[in-house]
Amino acid sequence: MSEMNKSREDGETTIFKKIIDGEIPAEIVYQDDLCLAFHDVSPQAPIHVLLIPKKEIVNVAGFSQDDTHLAGHLMLTVDKVAKLLNIENGYRVVANCGADGGQSVDHLHLHILAGRALAWPPG
Repeated sequence: MSEMNKSREDGETTIFKKIIDGEIPAEIVYQDDLCLAFHDVSPQAPIHVLLIPKKEIVNVAGFSQDDTHLAGHLMLTVDKVAKLLNIENGYRVVANCGADGGQSVDHLHLHILAGRALAWPPG
């Protein structure tokens, strides 16, 4: 298995797993049986929320065929979160994958960015 899509079987507990388990507080926006959304502690836009699956998946390359329902659920939940936050003029969804993709936590997370016009290309 490549480093980019390694499983969480390495025994390391990520900060996001600690948030899921309630060991670290977070400003939670939305939660259901499969995922959790919370405000990023280092926002890159006026609205910056992270949406994470409760299942420990390293990144989008770590999805398996068994995760088809979860992947769809995450994407449908993005719009639920946007509506909860009263985002009206659009938003960007980003999933960083691997070191070169800018991923800093080895737990899949979708960035929901809004509240200002977002430039393209992103960086």
